[in-house]
Amino acid sequence: MSQGHMESAEPYAVDVVAGKTYYWCACGLSKKQPFCDGTHKDTEFVPATFTVEKDKTVYLCGCRRSNKAPFCDGTHKEL
Repeated sequence: MSQGHMESAEPYAVDVVAGKTYYWCACGLSKKQPFCDGTHKDTEFVPATFTVEKDKTVYLCGCRRSNKAPFCDGTHKEL
């Protein structure tokens, strides 16, 4: 699978709620960044699904190059 469009060179800080399912945009084309809006339908991409165990702030990858997607691993600093 190829890498998605680099929507942002910085991560997205998002407050998430325990037990809720989230869909991170893997293609980078969503108008609801960093979350999926279905734009990937005609591509090879599928959103990354995740939930968290407690309410917290997470940092979601905006560059689409993280090795820990959907979470930022600092790869954007090397671009």
